[in-house]
Amino acid sequence: MIRTLIADDEPLIATGVRTVLESAGDIEVVAVARDGREAVQAARRQRIDVALLDISMPVMDGLTAAAELAGTRVVLLTAFGDEGNVRRAVRRGVSGFVLKTCAPDELIRAVRAAHAGQAYLSPVVARQVLDMAAPGDDERVRDAVRLLATLTAREADVLALVAQGLSNAQVARRVHMTESSVKTYVSRILAKLNCANRVQAALLLRDAPFSS
Repeated sequence: MIRTLIADDEPLIATGVRTVLESAGDIEVVAVARDGREAVQAARRQRIDVALLDISMPVMDGLTAAAELAGTRVVLLTAFGDEGNVRRAVRRGVSGFVLKTCAPDELIRAVRAAHAGQAYLSPVVARQVLDMAAPGDDERVRDAVRLLATLTAREADVLALVAQGLSNAQVARRVHMTESSVKTYVSRILAKLNCANRVQAALLLRDAPFSS
């Protein structure tokens, strides 16, 4: 079972999220908190695999709480118009983001992906983050070019598709590989680029002056 913590200051949303997660069969909600501070305290009292946190909460917001939940995978619940916070969290390696308006199966996929050590971003959120990426300064561009130069041609092809928001299965169909091979490629790419997740790698590609 995936031991999950929910933190949201709106009881109706917290209850709805709990109902969705517990319907999955392999997810157990072991704690519900009303703000980030309560979430951190709950995580210290018991083992939590995945914390699902509202990004905007009183007392302590989800982004601050995430920084204190070392060793716990974090998925943030976000809303439209919150791209700035999402972008900062991506840079810090948060495992995933889903919109509060997402479908139930997407919420379940995000928790499962985080538990498996993978990043999950709602496609809508990923597009928002990438679209608002500002041109990098000279140092960031140089770093991006240096890291991307370490990739093989095949790895660069896979990264380009990942940066478009494609899943491993979709990438596999495009490059005529098995899905397990794509997973191996993605893991190797992230290691070479020193990125915590797929979106960090996509942002790195966006920083390069030759990316498209």
